[in-house]
Order: sequence, then C-alpha cells, then structure tokens
Amino acid sequence: MHIQEVFDLIRDDIRKMEDGFKKNLNSDVFLVSKVGEYILKSGGKRFRPMILLLSARLCGYKGDRHIPLAGVIEFIHTATLLHDDVVDKADLRRGNASANTVWGDGASILVGDYLLSKAFSLTVTHGDMRILKVLSHTTTRMAEGEVLQLLKHSDAETTEKEYLEVVTNKTAVLISAAAQIAGILGEMGLEKEVALANYGMGLGIAYQLMDDCFDYISTDEDLGKSVGNDLREGKVTMPLIYASKKATDAERAFIKKAVEADDLDDSRLKEVIGIINKYHGIEYTISRARLYIEEARKNLDMFEPDTERTALLAVADYVIERTY
Repeated sequence: MHIQEVFDLIRDDIRKMEDGFKKNLNSDVFLVSKVGEYILKSGGKRFRPMILLLSARLCGYKGDRHIPLAGVIEFIHTATLLHDDVVDKADLRRGNASANTVWGDGASILVGDYLLSKAFSLTVTHGDMRILKVLSHTTTRMAEGEVLQLLKHSDAETTEKEYLEVVTNKTAVLISAAAQIAGILGEMGLEKEVALANYGMGLGIAYQLMDDCFDYISTDEDLGKSVGNDLREGKVTMPLIYASKKATDAERAFIKKAVEADDLDDSRLKEVIGIINKYHGIEYTISRARLYIEEARKNLDMFEPDTERTALLAVADYVIERTY
C-alpha cells in the first residue's frame, strides 16, 4: 500500500479532526486563537494523529471519541513545537516564520501552555482515567526529554545511549501513546495494547533518526529550515555521534569546536558533514532506524491481516522511505 492510499483511508477522519481544531481554538483572548491557528495551519503531516486514527480502525473501534483524542495528540505535539522553537531560538518552522519570530517568545510559550491545558481538558471530556494516565505519563516523559536535551546542548561527548534516551522521551513516547490510546478505545486487552504501544515507540525512534539524517542531506526547501540546522543549534544527533566515535583525535577536536561554536559558518559546517560522510554516519543512522522499524512491524503480527494492518505496515515503511 502506498502512503497516499493510507492518507486516503483516513481522509474524512483527519478533516473532522481539523474541524475540531478550529472549534477548540476558540478563545476570548484573540492572540490564543491567532497563534494556535497559525502553527496548526502551517503544514505538517498529521503523522501522530494518523497513527491513532489508523490504530483505532485496526482495533475495530466504532465510536467517535478517536477524533477529538487524535486532536489531543496534535495539540500536545503543537505545544511542544511552540516551546521548542523558543528554546532553540528558531526562525523557521515548516518553511514559514516560526511563531516566536512573529509574536515573540512570551506569546509562543503561553499559547503552548494553553494548548497543553486544552489537550487535557479535551481528554477529560472524551477519554477516561486510563487514557488520562497514559497522556499524563507521556507528557511528563516528554518534558524530561526536553530537559535532557537542554543538558546535552553543545555536548560533543554525548553518547549514543544518551541520545536515544532523548529521542525516546522527546519524540517517540507521544507516537507510542497515540497507538496505545487506540488500543484502550478498542478494548483490545493488555497484550495488544502493549503491542500497539511498542509499535508506536519503534516508529517514533526511527522517525527521529531519519530526521537526523535529513538535517544533513536534504535541501533547505525540503526541510523548511536550513541544512545543518541541528548542529548550528548545538544539537548533537546520531550521524555526528557515530562519526565522532570513529574519527581521529584531530577530527574529534574539530567537531568539538564546531559543536560549541556560537556561530557556525558554512565552511566549518561543510567540513563536519565531510567527516560524517567519511565515517558513514548517515548510513549507520539509517541502518539503526531500519532495525527499529523491523521491531515495530513485528508488533502487528498478532493482529488480523486486514486493510488497517496493511496501512500501519505501510506507515512503517514510509518512515524509512520518505525523502524529508
């Protein structure tokens, strides 16, 4: 199944979810609605809610609570983007000016807080105690991931284990929660619920590892931000971690200076990319991502082979095969 067929499968659900965005962004405070609409309309693949919607279909769920709960997942994701861009001092998000560039850091932080609060309000209305516990645990881990990433900022000695801890908490747990919530809605039982959570976790880690690669090999137009942006922001990701481990002492010293530089110029960035390519950091990262996807796919074996399972397997393939 091609990824476009997957999107077509849940097109109506996505439309209903996005209609809910407009309704739930209604606020007497004009800036809340304006900033929220700006970032929600600025693009994005709706990848996380897609996982919940597809998984709900896989579980045979016949109700309608999956629509607002998919919106909850996107609200939480959007809130973290608003906060991330402030922490990273980002100028661009998906090819557009970031919200903090347009309205300032204060507005971005506070609207992010509003979206998180709204997400939990919607969960109380449309979820249950188990779903609320999953999301509470998830957002706590996400916050820990953000803090850990901050602690490892510009740290050229970041290990693969430390980095994977950041990726797991900062990115993968929300995708895992999206799949698990569908299992709860579908009353699938603990074994299948855990399988869905594990599927989402592997998917999420692989997704971030592929993003790490795209930061070095895609064009500015593809990414919607500058190539090498992670390194410019002091983020040490998997391709660089692996290359640094294999590099000579002189190369490692050069990488350290580049990572710690306040203003990394194009010439030094090019040299760092050259070291990454020399030691096959991109290829290594992609191979790790493939392993996570293989493990993620195995978790779907206990489900009946139907259109929805085929779609979720296609999503796993898409994570590796996408070009940006």
